[in-house]
Amino acid sequence: MNRLKFALAPLALALALPAMAQAQAVQAPIAATSALLTLTAEGKTARTPDLAVFNAGVTSQGRTAGEALSANSAAMNRVVTTLKQAGIADKDIQTSQISLNPIYGQPVTQPNGMVIQEPRIVGYQATNTVSIRSRDIKNFGKVLDALVASGANQISGPSFQLADPSSANDEARVSAIKTARARAELYARASGLRVVRIVSISESGGYAPPQPMYSRAMKAESDSTPISAGEVEAAVSVVVQFELAP
Repeated sequence: MNRLKFALAPLALALALPAMAQAQAVQAPIAATSALLTLTAEGKTARTPDLAVFNAGVTSQGRTAGEALSANSAAMNRVVTTLKQAGIADKDIQTSQISLNPIYGQPVTQPNGMVIQEPRIVGYQATNTVSIRSRDIKNFGKVLDALVASGANQISGPSFQLADPSSANDEARVSAIKTARARAELYARASGLRVVRIVSISESGGYAPPQPMYSRAMKAESDSTPISAGEVEAAVSVVVQFELAP
């Protein structure tokens, strides 16, 4: 049995050699007369956003903790119902904060300013906030108006985004590579060389919800809160290494 194993070993090595040679041949060596040029380039593309992310909630007060929380729950239920009536899906409504805190009165002091009685709890304040994704930018202002009418007294945002940034990122990648290639050709001509090939490519960055650009503000309905969605930008940075040769 041992002799059979030893006999098969050279055969296995012989079969593996062509594959190893092929793997090594994938990356051609850099010629001795060549030079390596490493460039960093950025590609950008702008899109009209199709998603608005914002927060809305209710702050309520009561003499007791239970009273404040009960009033807050009733108001928040109306807010959530309004969101659903406006076409916001359940998956796009997420509770982001619930808080219940005491409210303190003023301390009792003497004319000389000395405190004779520390502040006492005079009531409670309850807050419930939800994070919302609105996919109908055109009617976003109407949604805000409906929320306020239903009892929402806290609204913050929005952050305009792309629901699916993949195509915008791909367009930015193509732009980045074109920019890198154009710069490589420029360096090659200035050096009396030519671009032979791309040796390596690495990427950094990607889409993140940026600050809106207001060059293309969307027109809001006249009878609702005015909203300017503008444009959002996807940016990708690439590091590309080129081989230059005479």
